[in-house]
Amino acid sequence: MAKPNVINKDELIKCAKECLVDKGIEKFTLRAVAETAGVTQGTIYYHFKTKEQLLINIVQDICETSWQEISQSSEYVIEEAIASAKSRCSYDSFFHKLFLSLVASSFNSEKIRGQLGEIIMTENKALTENLSNFWTEFPIEGVSLETWGILLNAIVDGLALQALLQKDFPVEKAYKEFVQLVNGLNTLASKEAE
Repeated sequence: MAKPNVINKDELIKCAKECLVDKGIEKFTLRAVAETAGVTQGTIYYHFKTKEQLLINIVQDICETSWQEISQSSEYVIEEAIASAKSRCSYDSFFHKLFLSLVASSFNSEKIRGQLGEIIMTENKALTENLSNFWTEFPIEGVSLETWGILLNAIVDGLALQALLQKDFPVEKAYKEFVQLVNGLNTLASKEAE
């Protein structure tokens, strides 16, 4: 029996994530989400006008939740952010399949493109803010913290894309060396501060 239409948006997003994990993006429908949540499809449409809108909300929720969890360990935020990104970097990553499917949809929808752009800008900003706590000086003169945030985010997204496309992508090696790169930049920043 369907629940009354008192389910809130956050609960629907949680149910939609469960549905996405269970069914995969290929079989993800608003009807399947309604069944998972025990509500009518009308309830889903009340909160989300389209399937894409619900998927964008899932991506946004995952990103926000991830940064909230990472921010709990204020001393090691950059290391935690890298570990979090690595945990989602795989050939079967539902998050990156979802994200890249939405990117492909955005080529035909300015609204989706704008919403994904906002999510990426928020990610870049979070990285930049955390880098300002990590580096007292810029590691390389002339490259701003804002640009470092963008570059580090682009590396993470690039690694995820390669892992999705190559079953034998060397995730461990790539992330180990990514950490070495960040630590090397930290060493450069420390030397600049002296």
